[in-house]
Amino acid sequence: MSGVVKGRVAVITGAGQGLGRSHALEFARQGASVVVNDVGEAAEQVVSEIRAAGGVATASVGDVSDWDYAAALIDTAVSTYGRLDALVNNAGLVRDKMFVNLTEEEWDLVLRVDLKGHVCPFRHAAAYWRERSKLGEVVTARVINTTSGAGLLGSVGQSNYAAAKAGITALTLVAAVELARYGITVNAIAPAARTPMTEEVFAETMAAPKSGFDPMSPDNVSPLVAWLASEESGDVTGRVFEVQAGIVSVADGWQPGPSADNRAKWDSSDLGPVVRRLLAEAPAPAPVYGA
Repeated sequence: MSGVVKGRVAVITGAGQGLGRSHALEFARQGASVVVNDVGEAAEQVVSEIRAAGGVATASVGDVSDWDYAAALIDTAVSTYGRLDALVNNAGLVRDKMFVNLTEEEWDLVLRVDLKGHVCPFRHAAAYWRERSKLGEVVTARVINTTSGAGLLGSVGQSNYAAAKAGITALTLVAAVELARYGITVNAIAPAARTPMTEEVFAETMAAPKSGFDPMSPDNVSPLVAWLASEESGDVTGRVFEVQAGIVSVADGWQPGPSADNRAKWDSSDLGPVVRRLLAEAPAPAPVYGA
C-alpha cells in the first residue's frame, strides 16, 4: 500500500454506495481520514466498514444541494480532523427520459442534485482554503468533480443529466483557473462503472464476470481519484480524465477550429458555402451516446 493520501482529510459526497463508496474505502486504505456523506444510513454503514478495516472515518448525512448543509459538511471535516485537504464531488442521480417527455420536476431535480450538489460543498470548501491561504498557510487542496461521458458528448434520453454534467465540466475549468492562486487544484473524472445508476439501464454491459478481472467494478475508478487528491498531483489542474476498467485517458475538449474572416459583416446568403467548407475542414465530432 503506497499511502498516497496518508495523513490527508477528505470529504466524499454520495459515498454510501457505488463509486462514492469505492472512493471512501480507497481513500481510507491509502491513509486518509474520510468524511462519508450520503442522504441516508448507508453513510454510517460505509464508516463502519472503514473502521473495521482499521481506517478513520466519520459520517455526515444530508443533502449536498442544500447550501447550509454543505457548509456544515465542510465544517464537519475541519472540526473533527482539524483541516480539510480534498473534496470529492460524487453525489448524483438520473431521471432519464426523451426531451419532449421531460417534466419540469425531472429537469429541476437532476440539475439540483447533480450540478448544484457539486457547487454547494465546493463553494464552502474553496472559501475555507482561500482563508487558510490568506493567513499565510501553504495550501495543497484538491477538488475532484464527477462529470460523465454524457456531459462530454451528450447522451440520448439524458438531456437533463448531460446538461448537469456539462455544467460540472465547465465549472471545473473555470474554478481551476480562479483558485490556483490559493493552492487549490480542480480536476474532473468521467467514469464508466457499475453503480446503482447504471447496472439496470446497461445490465448486460455492466454485469460482473463469473471470474477474473471485473472491468466495470467501481473500484477501478478510485485509484485515480485518490492520486488526484494527493500532494503529488499539484501540477495537474483543469483537466478531465475518462476512466474505466484499467484505462485512464485525458479528455480533449472544445478548442477553436477552422475559421473564415470576411473582414466585414457577412451577408446571410453568402454563408452557406462558407459554413460547409469550415465543417469539411473540421474533424468530425464524436457521436452522441445512443445515437
